[in-house]
Formats: sequence, C-alpha cells, structure tokens
Amino acid sequence: MSDPGTLLQSPLHERHVELGAKFAEFGGWTMPLEYPSGVVKEHTAVREAVGIFDVSHLGKAMVSGPGAAAYVNATLSNDLRKIQPGKAQYTLCCDDATGGIVDDLIVYYHDDERVLLVPNAANTAEVVRRLAATAPDGVEIVDHHRDYAVLAVQGPRSDEVLAAVGLPTGHDYMSFVEATVPSLGGGDGTGVVVCRTGYTGERGYELIAPDDVAVPLWDALMEAGREHGLLPCGLGARDTLRTEMGYPLHGQDITLDVTPNQARLGWAVGWKKDAFWGRDALVAEKEAGPERRLRGLVAVARGIPRPGMSVSLTQDVPLCDITSGTFSPTLKKGIGLALVPTVVAPDAEVGVDIRGRREIFQLVDPPFVDPSVRES
Repeated sequence: MSDPGTLLQSPLHERHVELGAKFAEFGGWTMPLEYPSGVVKEHTAVREAVGIFDVSHLGKAMVSGPGAAAYVNATLSNDLRKIQPGKAQYTLCCDDATGGIVDDLIVYYHDDERVLLVPNAANTAEVVRRLAATAPDGVEIVDHHRDYAVLAVQGPRSDEVLAAVGLPTGHDYMSFVEATVPSLGGGDGTGVVVCRTGYTGERGYELIAPDDVAVPLWDALMEAGREHGLLPCGLGARDTLRTEMGYPLHGQDITLDVTPNQARLGWAVGWKKDAFWGRDALVAEKEAGPERRLRGLVAVARGIPRPGMSVSLTQDVPLCDITSGTFSPTLKKGIGLALVPTVVAPDAEVGVDIRGRREIFQLVDPPFVDPSVRES
C-alpha cells in the first residue's frame, strides 16, 4: 500500500470530507469509497434517479500535432475511422508482443490533430510512456492528469440536473459537446466537455473541467440535483454498478496477462486495420480460439463472491479465481466475474469457495441487468 503522504487528492477532497465520506486508496489517489448514505442507497439512486461521482483520478492525456489521430489509430485497438470528430470511443492499449491489455481507455476524437485519452489512474504514466516512445515527429503526448477534474452524473434524471446548471444534454451516446458555463466565472464562461458516457449502465454524462472550477461545478450540480434525488456516490457504488453490467476493471478482470479475446472485448478491436499494438498475437489467438473467457457467475443461493475466491467445476477440479465479485443491490444476490476455461459448458453450475464453504453459482453471459445507457 502506498504511503498516505504520497497519495494524490482530488480538487474536491474537502467537499468529500465535509460530506462525511469514507476514503480508500485507488490508483495512487485517495478517493471517496462511500458516503454516510451507504453503497446500496448510492447504487439505487443511480439506477432509479441520479448520482454524482468524483472520478478525477482518471487520467487525461492529449495527443496533438499533425497526424495525431492517425497515430492513435495505428497503436490503440479500436478503429478511430469508425467515428467522426465530436465522438468518443472505448479502446484498448495492448502490448505489442503478447496482446495483453496494458489499459482500457476512452478516446475523445476532437479532430485529426487533437485526440484526448482518458486512461485509468494507475496506468496513465505507462500509456503515455508507450505512446511517447514511438510517436512520429510533430506528434506530442502531454499528461494532463492533474490539470482537469472529471465528474460523472449518472442515472435517469441526469439530463434534468445538467440542464439546470446550463450544460447541454440529449446528444447521442458516446458523443461529446464542448460547452461553457458562465456562472462558473472566467469571462465568457469556463469550458466543460460534456460526454454521453459512463461506467454504470445508466443514461448519464461525464464532465471534464479545469481543476480550478471543480468545486463550483460540483456545488452547482449538487444544488440542482436536490429536487431530483441526487446522491453523491463513491467507488463502492461505482464497483457494484459496473459489475452488474459486466464491465471489466483493469487490475482485476483485465491485466497484461489477459487479452481482448479472453476478456470478451473483441468488439473494441479494429480487426480490419493494418496495424495496432498486439495485432499479430491477437489475430492468431482469435483464429485458434482463446483458452479462457470472462464469464459471469450468479449465486444460486446466498453466497457473495469476492476477488481471489476459488472457482471449481467439482469439489476436486479447480478452474480459476473470481476476478470481481459483489452483492448486486438490483438482483439482491451475489454476482461475479471470472476467466473461465472455454471447455466448460456456457451454462454450467460451478462452485465458489466462500470462507471454506462451497456455494453454487450459475455461469451466465453479462450483463446481469438490462442496460439503459443508450436510451434516448
């Protein structure tokens, strides 16, 4: 564990302290884990009304210069040519030799000379290092990790909350708008990037704003959200929400030892592209078929799986370990993810060793709940 004195803090840290948040280390940052309302209420607010998350620990790196978009497309997995400027895209940074996942990230395609990357906190430096190491002349990669805050407003009432503070809503899923909010100061207003993305499975938005306006933006959203049932939400609820959707978490479900084929992320690979990091290894694995695949597990009884718990086909045939596991507030039962050998039947029942007791789980394909993230 990192020395508490070396952990980074969000520009909203004092707001979280005032709200009584419980903190945890995550990716080298100290971030709110939950508030006094508790994980279940925060989770339910997002599913039924609206929640706000401080996710300023996420990385921000700008790739700029002539050919910036072409360079990103020649290195990261997804095909940037499938989208237009003003759109965002989920993609992967893979190891060129093995195809293992260095990180999963969101790309904001501003134009051919300006592409913003939003990697995971702990992996930002490595993604920037790899891109900078092979960047052609004229293409610059700048780490803006601590220059911008990121807020996620998620849930069916998210549009109403954003509209109340003067931010645009209603644009297409995975599209973004650069807006100004005069009430935040700065002459004509402070620029805020508003993107229809999120990590919860619900309709929602992620806002990227300069650090120095994070507090007034948070305050305005909190005030506007009162009448809509808004709750501040921590990493605990973020984890239960994303697990219900089967969204992988880097460092648990996906790592350098896990490929997109194994993680069910082949849809985020531009297989028709001539080049991207890891292409040869991934094409070969795809053709041969991966030996394991990320699967969902749903408790038949009352067991709640946790990362690291052993999964077995029978009492004497271990298969793998749980990579993510939690109690689903929506389903009211335990759910999990695991990299299960592909020889196991897709609907098999397996056992999970929960503190020495073998609990039965059903293998399923995520998501565990119906997504509404693309609803118009």
